[in-house]
Amino acid sequence: MIKIYTDGSSRGNPGPGGYGIVLLYKNNRKELSQGYKLTTNNRMELLAVIRALEALKNNSIDVTIYSDSKYVVESVEKGWIWNWEKVNFKKKQNIDLWKKFIPLYKKFKIKFEWVKGHSGNIENERCDELANTAQERELLTDEGYSK
Repeated sequence: MIKIYTDGSSRGNPGPGGYGIVLLYKNNRKELSQGYKLTTNNRMELLAVIRALEALKNNSIDVTIYSDSKYVVESVEKGWIWNWEKVNFKKKQNIDLWKKFIPLYKKFKIKFEWVKGHSGNIENERCDELANTAQERELLTDEGYSK
């Protein structure tokens, strides 16, 4: 099983933001992060999951994603995204990201686990650190974000 920890953050909402990812498989560990000039916390939480799934090379291995974002975890685990998809995400935010997420989700056998943020979970804390320090480096433009 591949374990993925993700976190997203923004300083201000909207404001500069970033995501952090820790991928664990057997004895391998990979960390990813990126910062953006102007975005929202929810966009970064979802983008972290998307970028993590894009980084996977083998879709035959079960995946567990640990996130402190109830927005992401409950949207998937409670099946809300499938209803949103049926109505073409009418009146929903982050449509561009959900449309990227869904085909990735369908490629893998994924289970989401919600973890409480800032509660001492070592990997979640590391993702938070990665997301925050990413905001101090070269920032990209979040092309899908609009005020």
